[in-house]
Amino acid sequence: MVGELVKKPEHEPRAFAVMPFVWSIGTIIGPAIGGTFARPAISMPSVFSPASIFAHFPYLLPNLLCAAILLISILFGYFFLIETHPDMQPWSTQEELDHTTAETPLMTAGATADYGVDLRADTYGTFNTVNINESKEWMLNADGTPRPASTSLKDKPKVFTRKIAMIVVALGIFTYHSMSYDHLLPIFLQDERVSTSSISQSPFNIPGGLGLAIRSVGTIMCINGIIALFIQAIIFPLFASWLGVWKTFVIVTVFHPVAYFIVPYLAFLPETSLYPGIYVCLAIRNFFSILGYPVLLILLKEAAPSRSVLGKVNGLAASAGAACRTIAPPIAGYLYGVGTQIGFTGLAWWGSGIVAIAGAFQILSIQRTKNKTATIRPMASFMRNAMPAEREEDVVHITVTDRDEV
Repeated sequence: MVGELVKKPEHEPRAFAVMPFVWSIGTIIGPAIGGTFARPAISMPSVFSPASIFAHFPYLLPNLLCAAILLISILFGYFFLIETHPDMQPWSTQEELDHTTAETPLMTAGATADYGVDLRADTYGTFNTVNINESKEWMLNADGTPRPASTSLKDKPKVFTRKIAMIVVALGIFTYHSMSYDHLLPIFLQDERVSTSSISQSPFNIPGGLGLAIRSVGTIMCINGIIALFIQAIIFPLFASWLGVWKTFVIVTVFHPVAYFIVPYLAFLPETSLYPGIYVCLAIRNFFSILGYPVLLILLKEAAPSRSVLGKVNGLAASAGAACRTIAPPIAGYLYGVGTQIGFTGLAWWGSGIVAIAGAFQILSIQRTKNKTATIRPMASFMRNAMPAEREEDVVHITVTDRDEV
């Protein structure tokens, strides 16, 4: 619907930037609501009586608040959003059609003037401006006429090439260990903490979690959203425009396992250093995760033989990601349960880290396209002056041959 409301294609990157921005804000507000209002009879006994319904149903209050917010969203959409479906416009009703004249426009401007999301667009997958530049080769005769296309060029391009398959595998690996992190984090934060004085200081002896209250976990998840929002809006476009898409992908993929191996050892930190340690771990993880996903989508676009097949390519990538998101939570939960029984809850984190290491080695199977580059420019207005305004043109190599060589 955002794409239908945008009248000019050049405004689409800014328009679609609103969606991940608001989503990040939601990741801040949502955990704050859950952590603050869960079990109110315990956290706020002066307001909610221990004999009230909220004591019997400790998670009722945050769910009621979320339902109220959802109702407000529905009402706002019903009363303030404009209907964009062409068959439901005022001019499409029978009453309006009976009173049309030769001067009546057949379709209002903007109803279907712009498509919703163009999978062929370079900006798909990130809300920043993405320019994909490719060096092309033209074969011309000596008199300037083009050479006839070879038989291989007349054939339709192969959609699912080996490079596309390898990038999809990389995207699946990334989705798996990222989803397992999101699944394990709140469990580890709330799991009962064992005193470090009663356990041996062994890297393989972490019998519990951090023992934090639900309200504290909600606050941590809220701050995690703020960190993610900052990295998404500021760090990612600057870092990617500085190093380029491929180098960014290699760096975040190779060092991503670090984010998993360090989390279990938060249990050894003293109380005074626990929260700073948590936020450092979250910052490291958000840096690698937020930079990794959009560059993978950009590499997928680069690998596509033609923009006309990007729908199929992105469909395959979305299916692979959905499959990995499905299997990641039960596997991570099972490993965490096994780790609890053997006294090493880091088993689940290490398992995800090993998958991330496999993703780092999998880079070797991805062949980088020669003479093809992608540049990212931040869409934030205060960052535009730091980047060149004009788009870099594609480089064309022209080879002139004699006619008898054709």
